[in-house]
Amino acid sequence: MAAAAVVGIIPGVSVLVPPTVTVATGFPKSLLIDSSGNPVKASSLPVNSPYIMVFEYPMTGEPNFLINLGDSSGRPVEINPTKVVIPQTGKTYDFPGGVGPNKSIVAYSAICQHLGCTPPYIHFYPPNYVNSGQLTASEPDQLTAAALLAARQANVPALIHCDCHGSTYDPYHGASVLTGPTVRPLPAVILEWDSSTDYLYAIGSVGVAVYPNGSNGIPSQDPTEDLSSSFGTSVGEKITVSQTENPFSS
Repeated sequence: MAAAAVVGIIPGVSVLVPPTVTVATGFPKSLLIDSSGNPVKASSLPVNSPYIMVFEYPMTGEPNFLINLGDSSGRPVEINPTKVVIPQTGKTYDFPGGVGPNKSIVAYSAICQHLGCTPPYIHFYPPNYVNSGQLTASEPDQLTAAALLAARQANVPALIHCDCHGSTYDPYHGASVLTGPTVRPLPAVILEWDSSTDYLYAIGSVGVAVYPNGSNGIPSQDPTEDLSSSFGTSVGEKITVSQTENPFSS
């Protein structure tokens, strides 16, 4: 399997550059497991965790955030289905909402739709980090004034923000665009929750294809483009969720 290379666009910032393309034929149903090989239980996911939690799907090398969303008091928030608008084209698609016991768990691509920056330069900002103090924080934890204003206007307590160039996404509404320069929302991984076991599965994706695909701003109608990946091969029946770091602890 060819590995993706990284190059710098601005000092200290790297983005993925794809090697050769591989194609899978359909979305796998993949059980989310932890680093010890145990199934991830939805009820065990902390609400508004500052740690970057990622898993690869539908192809290896394609990271996605796993987030249990809450309000400013740390209570889980039910994430309702919503129609997401793609600013680039005005096209829309249906985001299915959250899963889990509180319908608060979501998963989005961790590759910025602007120029492909990856964690830690793009990551989730919990409610206690969406404040004016982050305006002067060092990278990769610096918010822009536009991001803070957009959060207030959208009445959302938390954000996904990219420090590379300032793109901001709304995790409560399908990772829709709050601020540019991106003109495309983050693609969403469709999750399934088994209430009898509390297990989580990744079963598909919605939205435009993962960067660098999807540049036409048209939501995918079938899995072909999402599964024509430059980053690796189709994942298997189990995928590991990695807790990489707390970017706010440095």
